[in-house]
Amino acid sequence: MSPVRVRQHVNPLAQKYQTPVKSLDWEKVYSQPHQPLHLDIGSARGRFLLNMAKIETNWNFLGLEIREPLVIEANQLCSDLGLTNLHYLFCNVNKSLKTLLSSLPAGTLQRVTIQFPDPWFKSRHAKRRIVQPELVSDLANYLAVGGVVFLQSDIESLALEMRNNFSQNPAFQKLSSQEWMPENPLPVATEREIATKNKGEPIYRTLFIKREITA
Repeated sequence: MSPVRVRQHVNPLAQKYQTPVKSLDWEKVYSQPHQPLHLDIGSARGRFLLNMAKIETNWNFLGLEIREPLVIEANQLCSDLGLTNLHYLFCNVNKSLKTLLSSLPAGTLQRVTIQFPDPWFKSRHAKRRIVQPELVSDLANYLAVGGVVFLQSDIESLALEMRNNFSQNPAFQKLSSQEWMPENPLPVATEREIATKNKGEPIYRTLFIKREITA
């Protein structure tokens, strides 16, 4: 199957991306719906999650992506390979995340990755970035205690902004005492990560854990 060609950047504030998706029927999406869920926000062509799903068969994986042709392609490949612990969904995560997560069995969401999201460099485009305080708050509400959020980018200013947004939410605690993690803690690298490392350029990584908030 030849890769589809799509625009690299999609404006998430465009009118056609403002309708939230309906909640998923988790019993139909996964053969074992109560396995721990890994959510990848901005899954692109989905190869990272595909390889994770092959390795960690006792986890379920959900990729969210705003470019619909990539989602169609990724789900077709998933179907061709017969993977029953992997699914991709076309949506604007900043409009749909709460709807999706509210229907999950409690404690299911245990890992979130946000890797190399579009930087939207201009300050007037900052609202187009994925990691907004509202998204962090939604993740804080639905991620299981002890669950983790892994962030990485090759743009230091964006990595700092993402890290700061999570640090400012009391539900999240940064795990490493180092400013940036030197290595990826996951067994699979994204295509962007591999290309960046091959060019000898730095990658800025942070890992957060969801902690229990007591009154």
